Amino acid sequence: MKGPLTGFRVIDLSAALSGPYATMLLGDQGAEVIKVEPLMGDIYRHDLDQRGTLTPGFVNANRSKRSIAMDLRNPRGLEILYSLIKEADVFVQNFRPGAAERMGIGEEKLRELRPDLIYTSISGYGETGPLTQHRVYDAVIQAMSGMMVVQGAGDRPCPIRTLVPDKLTGVTAAQAITAALLARATTGEGQHVRISMLDTCIAWMWPDAGLNFTWVGSEKEGMVMPDLCFATQDGYLTCIVVSDKEWLGLCNVAERPEWVSDPRFATLEARGNQYLSLVEELKELFPSRTTADWMERLTAEEVPAAPVLGQREMIDHPQVVASGIFAEVEHPEAGRIREVRSAPLFDRTPSQPQYHAPSLGEHTTEILTELELSSHQIAELREDGIVG
Repeated sequence: MKGPLTGFRVIDLSAALSGPYATMLLGDQGAEVIKVEPLMGDIYRHDLDQRGTLTPGFVNANRSKRSIAMDLRNPRGLEILYSLIKEADVFVQNFRPGAAERMGIGEEKLRELRPDLIYTSISGYGETGPLTQHRVYDAVIQAMSGMMVVQGAGDRPCPIRTLVPDKLTGVTAAQAITAALLARATTGEGQHVRISMLDTCIAWMWPDAGLNFTWVGSEKEGMVMPDLCFATQDGYLTCIVVSDKEWLGLCNVAERPEWVSDPRFATLEARGNQYLSLVEELKELFPSRTTADWMERLTAEEVPAAPVLGQREMIDHPQVVASGIFAEVEHPEAGRIREVRSAPLFDRTPSQPQYHAPSLGEHTTEILTELELSSHQIAELREDGIVG
């Protein structure tokens, strides 16, 4: 059974995380992804805990791809890329605005080679405005988008300790590329898809983080959602109630019948207005019992709650095990690795890894042979330092 994007070819010149994560998702869904790397490789190959040409960060964002390493500063290397573009459906790059044009791989040039190409540009700040040429990493976008202030919940701004902007931009890019391919199937025309990390994060945060800034003229700083991590006798749990039924269930669990008639908590709107004081009440309540005890009681009353798990606990939790999201596989260079499948489950066109994360230039000879270069020509390119 083939994936839903089988038959599409993606040329991926992106590095680090946002672009590679997007193209990995496309590859898992069946697209043929060719990762074009400089001779030194993607910067993520040189991160922490390196094994050969691989690191955990690279492995986790680059499966389902083939790798060709070459010097695009050399005209002969550029000609090889042009040959690949002629047979491609999608091109992805995450250079700063203007860099691709200076390299000879801007949209105008590549569209001459493939008129219906989906040309995808991922950038930090977009292509307009005073910051377009500034270097950007995940933490920079967390700061600029308001994410750190929201995470700090009114205290000192606090970063989210996972690369949300990078990964979210990757997911957004994969969805946008798929939508552009669907539009091309209708119109026959390619287009330029532009995605900025800043735009992506602002749009993603707005449905909840923008509640206090939606009504123009009534804006106020501060996030509606408080900290819902509660200490128990032996750990932590989270608990949230929205409906009246859930509220009554929590009152029963807490053995606080007086809360039922308390006007501060009588309705959903009232509880929303008094949420901070309710959270303080719960912070005093939960340390009296163990996490398991509370979970048994909360579950019996159908109150939404969960224990706060560490990563090892999460991996081994029966619900996670039952989902089958993790798999342990043997990688020819890195050894035994744990990988996580793509989240969507297709019943007719399954999403699944096509290849292990490639070693640097692992498929250079294979790809050049497909371009009908002879073994002598490939050897010559290697001797001249054009491909790796």
